[in-house]
Amino acid sequence: MYLSTSRAADIAADTPPRGGPVRAVPGTVLALGLVSLVTDVSAEMVTAVLPLYLVAGLGMSPLAFGALDGLQHGATALLRLLGGRVADRTRRRKPVAGAGYALSAACKAALLVVTTPWSVAAVLAADRTGKGLRTAPRDALISLSCAAGEQGRAFGVHRAMDTTGALLGPLAAFGVLSVAADGYAAVFTVSCCFAVLGVVLLVLFVREAPAPPDQPARPDRPSPPDHPSPPAASTAPAAAPGRSVRSLLRLPALRRLCLTAAVLGVFTVGDAFLYLLLQRRLGLPLAWFPLLPVGTAAVFLLAAVPAGRFADRLGRRRVFLGGHLLLLGACLLLLAPLPAGPALAFAGVAVVGLLGLFYASTDGVLMAAAAPLLPAGLRTTGLAVLQTAQALARFAGSLLFGAAWTLWGPGAALAAAACGLLAALAAASAFGGPEAGGAT
Repeated sequence: MYLSTSRAADIAADTPPRGGPVRAVPGTVLALGLVSLVTDVSAEMVTAVLPLYLVAGLGMSPLAFGALDGLQHGATALLRLLGGRVADRTRRRKPVAGAGYALSAACKAALLVVTTPWSVAAVLAADRTGKGLRTAPRDALISLSCAAGEQGRAFGVHRAMDTTGALLGPLAAFGVLSVAADGYAAVFTVSCCFAVLGVVLLVLFVREAPAPPDQPARPDRPSPPDHPSPPAASTAPAAAPGRSVRSLLRLPALRRLCLTAAVLGVFTVGDAFLYLLLQRRLGLPLAWFPLLPVGTAAVFLLAAVPAGRFADRLGRRRVFLGGHLLLLGACLLLLAPLPAGPALAFAGVAVVGLLGLFYASTDGVLMAAAAPLLPAGLRTTGLAVLQTAQALARFAGSLLFGAAWTLWGPGAALAAAACGLLAALAAASAFGGPEAGGAT
């Protein structure tokens, strides 16, 4: 990835570049993007084969798989708060993030020795714990490296690099399964190597710098009406250590953003379930299953930066809600009574593409929405509060969807989830207002 020599000093110091109509992406964002790229290759290699490994290979029921999928979300919840609080109190976000990456790398090695469905589940829960520990400090490092008006672009660049790993991971898994005699063990071995490389890159290339002063938006690009005033967020007083979460939740905009993410999260059907449904509808051979996430990742990669810049201009809350409309469209396509043939194949491609657009419009956009609302000294904790609300909601949603699939069948479960998501979007729209969700 090319960085011009004239920007080298700014990038090395993690300071916003000087002058010019287009600002370079800070070096911290690029370095963390590279770490996430390599780590996501590792994670997505496992994720790509996991539904088949557990459901088709080990005979796990949809309800049990829903519990496992929810456990992976729920396991991150409390650790997000702990990681965020430790990082803010010590002002050492990089070591906390590094501990999370190291834990996930150790779990990839552990997959080589566990053999039963629930021992695999325990290792995956520990892996998600590592993700929960590192996510808020990592996102705080990104948000503190750039001005408030450029949060969407910075997170878009990071998510694009992260998604490059998500694109390469399933391809790597597919390649390994194609040539290895003991396919799953080989996938886990290669995944572990990439996870260790991610930790090494973090140690060597990510630099932690103090937060730069907030900068007002340029006169030729005024903030959208639903963006908060950056100085107001940056000058908010830091809370006492024991009251940080309560102090943050007194911010009406953050409360409403948490509520929006939680309400929508309950009815966000996990992509693993959607891929299983799509594989059944299309009659896709099992060997080709790991390629489904590749299409989603490719669309995410292409759309992440434009979606981030679009969110900076139009409003991050609007883009976040629009992303969930795209997910609703994917659910409706899976429910459509299409006959086998070109129409069904086109619908399958559209589902994969809509999933990619959904992630591009929601993942980094949500963090960019929250960051300007939070004082620099509590930014990691504040992002962790939001991520925890969303993780707990998705934990509940995965359990409910798995139970509905087991009791009613996949079609009825998906129809119920689509109706719930539509109602949640209507409710989330009612939370609107300039202060509701801040720069969203």
